[in-house]
Amino acid sequence: MPTDVFSVLANPVRRRLLEHLREGPRSTGELAAMFELGRPAVSEHLAVLRTAGLVLEERRGRHRFYRLQPARLAEVSEWLHPFEHYWRQRLDALADLLDEETKDDREQHDHL
Repeated sequence: MPTDVFSVLANPVRRRLLEHLREGPRSTGELAAMFELGRPAVSEHLAVLRTAGLVLEERRGRHRFYRLQPARLAEVSEWLHPFEHYWRQRLDALADLLDEETKDDREQHDHL
């Protein structure tokens, strides 16, 4: 059964791990040092990310290094892309409303 990527990404620790991995591969120890969690907890989150296909694990001697798996992240981006138009419209409408209110405030101030 495929892992639900969106439930994996719902966890804020996992999202932060992915953010740190944008800068390049990192060891489990490096990643654990960035959190107020123990190394075993960070390792569990990395295992979930690996199972979901969002990161790749590479062993180098006694250490494990993780890096982003761009193909799986691209799938997520492709799914989210159609929603960008919706949010852009909403944000544009909000900006128009704020501009109108600012204009009204200026006009009221000028009449005082």
